[in-house]
Amino acid sequence: MSSPHAPTSAGPALAELPADTSVPLVDLTVGSLLGLRAEAHPDRIALIGTRHGSGEPRRLTYAELHAEACRVATALSRLAAPGDFVAMWAPNVVEWPLVQYGAALAGVTLVALNPVLRGAELEYCLRHSGATVLLHADLSRDYDMASVAKQMGATVPGLTVVSLGETPRWRADDADPAVLAAAPTDPDRPVMLQYTSGTTGRPKGVLLRHRSLVNVARLTLENVGVEPGAVCVNPLPMFHTAACVIGTLGPLWVGGTEILIEQFAPGPVLEAMRRESATVLFYVPAVLGALLEVQRTSGVPAPRLTTVLGGASNVPPSMIEAAEQVFGASVINLFGQTELAPVLTATRPGDSRADQLQTVGHPLPQVAVKITDPTTGEIVPLGVSGEICARGYQQMIEYLHDPAATAATVDAQGFVHTGDLGAMDERGYIRLTGRLKELIIRKGENIAPAEIESCLVEHEAVLEAAVFGIPDERSGEIVGAAVRVRGERPGDLRAALVAHCRERLSPFKVPERWFVTEEFPLTPTQKVQKFRIVEQATGGRLEELA
Repeated sequence: MSSPHAPTSAGPALAELPADTSVPLVDLTVGSLLGLRAEAHPDRIALIGTRHGSGEPRRLTYAELHAEACRVATALSRLAAPGDFVAMWAPNVVEWPLVQYGAALAGVTLVALNPVLRGAELEYCLRHSGATVLLHADLSRDYDMASVAKQMGATVPGLTVVSLGETPRWRADDADPAVLAAAPTDPDRPVMLQYTSGTTGRPKGVLLRHRSLVNVARLTLENVGVEPGAVCVNPLPMFHTAACVIGTLGPLWVGGTEILIEQFAPGPVLEAMRRESATVLFYVPAVLGALLEVQRTSGVPAPRLTTVLGGASNVPPSMIEAAEQVFGASVINLFGQTELAPVLTATRPGDSRADQLQTVGHPLPQVAVKITDPTTGEIVPLGVSGEICARGYQQMIEYLHDPAATAATVDAQGFVHTGDLGAMDERGYIRLTGRLKELIIRKGENIAPAEIESCLVEHEAVLEAAVFGIPDERSGEIVGAAVRVRGERPGDLRAALVAHCRERLSPFKVPERWFVTEEFPLTPTQKVQKFRIVEQATGGRLEELA
């Protein structure tokens, strides 16, 4: 591993880590990687999922998966030209990865869209991307996607709308050798457009290349020790890179099996893990927490895993320890964002206990990292919190049609500014301290919510916590906290939580206003929307503890 810059006579060591170039990148496209795996493991089960419309289970070997992808590529080549944007709007049905692989072979850029988007949101993404084709599911839970898609066909110029129920339109009976011969071979070509969560303002379109997706999936799984042939459970939404890159191309890289979960429900997922002898689980904290809660009261032996792999926000140490005890697995904490395709750092099974519980690990190979002062842009010393910035092969090509936003995010040295705050130690390990936009400034003192949230979830009564700033005339902001309670609420909850925090935190960090809620507002990728909690709290829509 590379090490940060050493101290000089001019000052302390700076939080700047050069890229570790000792591990070479692979020059593969998504389609060529699938072809290699089909050749090496034709009879191994590659994908398990449920069919669109019927919900019937489907199991595909690598040979079958590759053949299906070639048929999809052939059909897509009749609907769109190479380089066109083709949108996929569906839940986690088995057709999703089939289209993902087929689009990669056809040389079109797949636009990954959240199946809960309403008409106006969907129309914005289609118009913004310039998509020429919309592939859609007919139904997701109780959402009539077919009728919304039909409206798009009438309102978005030049858009061809195809239901996944119209199989012959998006999947040819036979693969066309000419289409496959023309499949992209340049790993720097665009392959996917991902839209950001849109927690503030319009979502931005993040354009990603083949090289980024293949190597991030590869280096993530290799660096955390996922074994060849692993059986992997993917309950994360496929429209996000955590699922369609790490949860899909990750198993592809190790020649393993992806079990794609259409609708997450803890009980059925635990049963699938047992039935298929799964060894790897991909998670975000909301998913892992739900699985642990149900397993705790199930009375059935827990499935035994080797690796529990995920992140997306600060993972409480108590959750990591519980997952280790329940599933017998190494729990890997990842950190990154869509703009980095999406993983920047990871803990490793051999890391120290402190590193596993309190950091997001070390950067993956081939990426440089620096921590900068959000105000001056200067690199901060080791151990000092600042904005995490990264530069490497995996970063986005651009924000599509938005050069101003691209320039605001990528600095003159080519580093992507993540908007996340963290501190780097002398080995290059990073500890998250919060989000730049979520910093609470109380009487001029910067307070990072993440530290307080980690403290709160250590309390036995707290299932989940969110800490945020509340506008205040005298202090500028004061610290507020909202909690989800485990089991029956104690009568003295406020006093107990205040006492708990006072034992562990500086006085100015102890929340002044306390709220309880049944559920937190979440983005589609299961991140808590702090701005909505603030609106609920200040608008009197959250129960406040007196």
